[in-house]
Amino acid sequence: MLIYTSLMILLVQLMHIQDLTFFRCVLELLKQKTVLYVTHQLEFLPAADNILVLENGAIVQAGRYEDLVMSGANFSKLIGAHFNALKNVEYANQAETMEKDFMESDSDLQEEKGEVQDHLLQLVHSNVQRGSKDYKQLVQKEERETGKVDSEVYWSLATAVYGGSLVPLLLLAQILFQALQILSNYWMAWAVPVNSDERLKVSNKILLGVYLGLAAASALCIFSRSFLLAFIALKTAEKFFVNMLQSVFHAPMSFFDATPAGRILNRASTDQSALDLDVCNRFATLIFNIIQLAATFVVMSQVGWQVLGLFIPIIGFCVWLQQFYIVSARELARLVGIRRSPLIHHLSESIAGVATIRGFNQEIQFISTNMELIDCYCRPLFHNFAAMEWLCLRLNVISSCTFMFLLLLVVNLPPDRVNEGIAGLAVTYALGMSQLQYSIVWNLCNLENKIISVERILQYSCLPSEAPLVVDNNNPPTGWPWAGTIMLKNVQVRYAPHLPLVLRNITCTFLAGQKIGVVGRTGSGKSTLVQVLFRIVEPEAGMVIIDDVDTSQIGLHTLRSRLSIIPQEPTLFEGTVRENFDPLMQHTDYEIWEAIKKSQLSDVIRSKNEGLDSPVSENGENWSVGQRQLVCLGRALLKKTRILILDEATASVDTATDCIIQNTLQSEFTDCTVITIAHRIQTVIDSNCILLLDNGMVSEFGPPQLLLRDKCSLFAKLVSEYTRRSSTPFES
Repeated sequence: MLIYTSLMILLVQLMHIQDLTFFRCVLELLKQKTVLYVTHQLEFLPAADNILVLENGAIVQAGRYEDLVMSGANFSKLIGAHFNALKNVEYANQAETMEKDFMESDSDLQEEKGEVQDHLLQLVHSNVQRGSKDYKQLVQKEERETGKVDSEVYWSLATAVYGGSLVPLLLLAQILFQALQILSNYWMAWAVPVNSDERLKVSNKILLGVYLGLAAASALCIFSRSFLLAFIALKTAEKFFVNMLQSVFHAPMSFFDATPAGRILNRASTDQSALDLDVCNRFATLIFNIIQLAATFVVMSQVGWQVLGLFIPIIGFCVWLQQFYIVSARELARLVGIRRSPLIHHLSESIAGVATIRGFNQEIQFISTNMELIDCYCRPLFHNFAAMEWLCLRLNVISSCTFMFLLLLVVNLPPDRVNEGIAGLAVTYALGMSQLQYSIVWNLCNLENKIISVERILQYSCLPSEAPLVVDNNNPPTGWPWAGTIMLKNVQVRYAPHLPLVLRNITCTFLAGQKIGVVGRTGSGKSTLVQVLFRIVEPEAGMVIIDDVDTSQIGLHTLRSRLSIIPQEPTLFEGTVRENFDPLMQHTDYEIWEAIKKSQLSDVIRSKNEGLDSPVSENGENWSVGQRQLVCLGRALLKKTRILILDEATASVDTATDCIIQNTLQSEFTDCTVITIAHRIQTVIDSNCILLLDNGMVSEFGPPQLLLRDKCSLFAKLVSEYTRRSSTPFES
């Protein structure tokens, strides 16, 4: 709907999949619109009414396709590189036959125009039907515990530091502190007379000396308690975070495919913050209050044992109240944690895609979605706070009634039954007793709410892990792989148990030193094959053997360190050029400069004043996509492995950069096994063998010349389609 209501359409690198049907849709359906498209696919340029050529952030040429080609300047050089690459495809597939096929296809263009929209509608309808089946969903609903928090969660919290050996010392410090507090109060109540006309029972020096000694001992106990609590809380939070971090870092890729980033961020930020700042302190405060309440009972019993008869039913009623409240509050706290994850995920994605959101004028829609997520988060949060206020009101009423009864009891006791000083001390403790009851119930309820954060952290601390990084008793020989032969035997892969197979019985052999091209339609399993080689995804069945070594029997670090890859999306890290070429600092500056020269980046880096110390911003934003890809090529040159994999490495670069990469591969990796996954046919047409995947199965495998002889083969059809599109102006 946005396409039909907008006067101008902006397309940025939309055609790297090379979908001819969709491109015709753009030309036909949008022929009344102003279309601005940014692309490296030069075969689409003849359809443009006006072309702008950019270099170093400035427009260096502008005009129609024919005029720019005849100009002999920058644009003609790009076109020349493109057609040089295209000649290999035309030569291999007999350009005359391709032109004939295109003329036949062009005659059917008018007939296909009406079929395009029906085809798209069918695709949408089929996707909706597939999406309605929950068992095929990759991203599942967030898991949520129900019922009472498991006692193992409390035990894990208490024993996180040195197996819990410091907890008895912490309790001992609190008990000594409480005993010294009571003893000092008893000392003053006994030694200081109630009436002013009575004399002190001891001298002033003894009175102050004993009191100061007890106070100093109390200060030492409280200092020890505070130090131990801070140390335990710090180490506990650190251990939980490190365990969660290691578990997430070692989780298989299927976990990240099925888990939105917001869920991980929620546990690493909000839940971890609750553990850092609140959970341990609240747990300790609850224990300290219970000890203090027990001490208060002891003091009150000195006045009258009848006090115990009052507090037993009061404590029972408070426990019942706590159990009644916590059933709802616990689930509300869990709902708050779960509803927070989509909000964080949506906010982070909105910030990352703010330029696209503004470009498509979708601010209102995203604001509306964000408000809906905030409402979904605030609803359980509001009820959680309301339940807390409900509890607070009843606890305050119970506390006030308890203090009133205790005060009446003390006042009505016979004077000869109790010492006036002890009675005054009991009233003082009674004043704090009601508050202690309130605090205990409140902290107990709040602790169970907050302990859910620990429960959620523990969920991500026990994730299924990848295979071991190193297997000591099964390390391959030094120098492996020495040749680069790869054998795949009946490999089957699925991303999750509830999802269908992505690769089905893949069986083929890549001989040492061969250049293998892997092609196929989108979703045929090409990138999954790369993940299997690196064991990012473990095969459900079958074997991958590299130079007589079963890769499933060795460590992941051992395997991945012996392979090189140039990925589809080049990754640069914030730092310097040297750190990006050699992240592990294993090579000299001379070796790095040699790799830079071979990557055709020496002029770019020498133009920067700092050279190898030139800054690289986060994600390499101060470098073009093509330059980032050449940096990845430089990393592969430094690594010098026998097996190199290119996963759509040139999909987002221009033809000239593609030629640089291909020339470097031919000159520097002659003895290496190179596996190239690409949509551009000219990228793989010079390969020794072509592996064509279709629906996760090996459809065709063999030399490209042999596959092209059969005009009915899928590879011949792909080459035919690409040649028609690349050599035709696409004019209406």
